[in-house]
Amino acid sequence: MYEKTFPNRRFKITLDFLQKHISKSETILDLGVENPFSKIMKVEGFNVQNTSGEDLDIDQSSLTNEHYSVVTAFEIFEHLLNPFTILNAVKADKIIISVPLRLWFSPAYRSKTDMWDRHYHEFEDWQLDWLLEKTGWKITAREKFTNPVKKVGIRPILRKFTPRYYIIIAERNK
Repeated sequence: MYEKTFPNRRFKITLDFLQKHISKSETILDLGVENPFSKIMKVEGFNVQNTSGEDLDIDQSSLTNEHYSVVTAFEIFEHLLNPFTILNAVKADKIIISVPLRLWFSPAYRSKTDMWDRHYHEFEDWQLDWLLEKTGWKITAREKFTNPVKKVGIRPILRKFTPRYYIIIAERNK
C-alpha cells in the first residue's frame, strides 16, 4: 500500500513542483520506462503514460503524439546524447524537466557495473535554459535544490549547501 512517504527528499520536492504547476486533468507522457516516481504520480491521481524503453536519442516517435498535454523528463536528459533533438520533437504544450547539476567538487556520475547508468551531461542551469530557448520553449518556473547524503566527509558537507538538482516547467513559444 502506498503511503505518503518518499524514498528521498528529491521525490517530495519533485511531486510538490508537479502539483503546483500541473492539473490532474492533464495527460502526461513521462520519458523513460515506468519507475518509482511515475508510480507515485499515478497514485497521486495524475494521468501518466511512460515511453516504452526505446532509445530516445534515435527514436522520438513516441514524442510526436499530440494526445499528451505535458511531457515530463525527470533525470533522464543527463543520460541522453542529444536532448536538443528530443526537445524539438515534443508536441506537448508543456514540459517539466529535472536534471542533476554539475558539481565542481565531483566528477560526472558513471556506474562501474552498468554501462547504461552514466551521465553524459551534467548541466549548469544556464545550459538547460539555453537548450530550452534554442528549441522554442519558455521557462515559466524554476527551482534548484540540494540533496544531502547521510555520509561523513567533505563532499557530503558540500552537498548540504550546494544545489544538486534543477527543475523547470516550460511552455512552447507560440
